[in-house]
Amino acid sequence: MRHNDILHLALMILALAIAYLLPFELLLLAYVVLGPAHYLTEISWLHDRSYFLPHRGIAVALVVLAVISILITDNSWLGFLAWSALIVCAVLAATFSAAEGVLVFIAGLVMTTIVLSSTPSFALIGILLPTLVHVSLFTLVFMALGAYRSGSRAQGYLIAVYLAAVAIILLLPPTAEVHIPALAKAAREHFENVGPALGKLFGLPDLTLDTRLTSLLAFVYTYHYLNWFIKVDVIRWADVPKLRLALVIAASAGTTALYFYNYAWGLILLLVLSFSHVLLEFPLNALSLRQLGGAAAGGLHAAFAGRNVEAPRRTRPRR
Repeated sequence: MRHNDILHLALMILALAIAYLLPFELLLLAYVVLGPAHYLTEISWLHDRSYFLPHRGIAVALVVLAVISILITDNSWLGFLAWSALIVCAVLAATFSAAEGVLVFIAGLVMTTIVLSSTPSFALIGILLPTLVHVSLFTLVFMALGAYRSGSRAQGYLIAVYLAAVAIILLLPPTAEVHIPALAKAAREHFENVGPALGKLFGLPDLTLDTRLTSLLAFVYTYHYLNWFIKVDVIRWADVPKLRLALVIAASAGTTALYFYNYAWGLILLLVLSFSHVLLEFPLNALSLRQLGGAAAGGLHAAFAGRNVEAPRRTRPRR
């Protein structure tokens, strides 16, 4: 196991432990303190890679869409905009020919029609896609793709530990008490709609932001942020221009300070940064899903090919 894998494991266990002890407080502090630093550093990293888009002007349009989305109070419209942006980004970033682009676009239209057949579906997308799906499902996709590319069993074990941590929280929820009521209240205000959205998705009408769900969110959010910061070989902190890095640090610290100084303005800035980074990551998400699907298909093909090669050897008569 590499040193970086050990660090990943240690941070994962630390996030799980604190999520058990201080779920409400950790959720808010991770979102307000670690969040801005993650959003700005990842946007900086994506910028150097042209956001995995054919034109950077498309990224500007995504940021404008994120700003407009903050003014939208209807989760159904928010979900429709986010879903549409994801499909467009998939066509632009994860297809390598016009034919592939048309196929993905048609598939997106079909899936959109399916979603429209259920009234609350776009509302659920508007709530869950920028929150739980982004910080958990896409994190798992990146972890799985990293493990495949490196061929590292240790990284595969990290995925198992991550899933085990989620299972532990769901099956053995913490009974932690609230120690800082102001932070717990703010956490509920930010994420209170996640519980009902998950309840509608899984047919659990009474699901609310209880200690179990809060602990789960606290764990996946915290590890999502920490997992990004320690990817030294990916981010290459030393290669980031010093002035830009200084501006990113100042802006992230300023966002956190503004939140605690003026809740309303700080929350607006946090939401803009958060949703901007979610939309700007869509091209990378789509490309990673394509690559992971290709890896899985290649593995299945190799497995079946291996069986077909070995079968004649077992049945070949002896001379």
